[in-house]
Amino acid sequence: MIDTTTPTRPRIAVVSAGLSDSSSTRRLAERLARATTKELAHFDIEPDVDMIDLRPLAGAISSALVTFTFSDELQQAIDSVAGAHALIAVTPTFKASYSGLFKSFFDLLDDEDLIDTPVLLGATGGTARHSLVIDTAMRPLFAYAKAATIPTAVFAATDDWGSIAGEEADGTPALSTRISAAGRALARVLANKPLETKKSGSTAKPAAESDSGMGPAGYEGGDGLRGTLYDNELEVTDFATLLARI
Repeated sequence: MIDTTTPTRPRIAVVSAGLSDSSSTRRLAERLARATTKELAHFDIEPDVDMIDLRPLAGAISSALVTFTFSDELQQAIDSVAGAHALIAVTPTFKASYSGLFKSFFDLLDDEDLIDTPVLLGATGGTARHSLVIDTAMRPLFAYAKAATIPTAVFAATDDWGSIAGEEADGTPALSTRISAAGRALARVLANKPLETKKSGSTAKPAAESDSGMGPAGYEGGDGLRGTLYDNELEVTDFATLLARI
């Protein structure tokens, strides 16, 4: 169903790709959501938060990739992400990258679903040596989706969960401090971003779409190219037509 009502509260979708019932990935996602909600309260904003666990959807995600059919639960999760004003995405680290479950879920979204959506990234892993996963794997994924990733992100290693306040031995801020900073960063973006009516699912209209029907930042130049600033959406005039204009 398409939601055409004007939103009064921002909607935040929280995607957790943890693989166990009580995973550190889920805990990090919950704490990032609470930190964001707490910071938004300073702006007198109370968001609607939708927690999405991918573990129970693993079978449906796998089936959708090969059969192109979506269960009701999976479609609801996709609609929630596509219709959210902000996204918190957290994955465990596998082989120096995001998990296959995490990637497979976002592969099912349409290319336009996350355009200009603020995204707060989080990841978990056994040691801090995996912390670059956010910059080397997660940011490129959401850059392809044209999402607006928040510069502040949080990686939580196993040892981080024992740190409550202060600093680690190497001078790194404690996990709780980093989570608060990330929540504050996302809250500031949401507080300064006008709420827009977003449609659910594959019919979602990109937030940056222009009235010209040419998509975000549409233009038509004298060089024979017409489309948008994104190369994969350009319509290119054939070479023979270009020669005829000389």
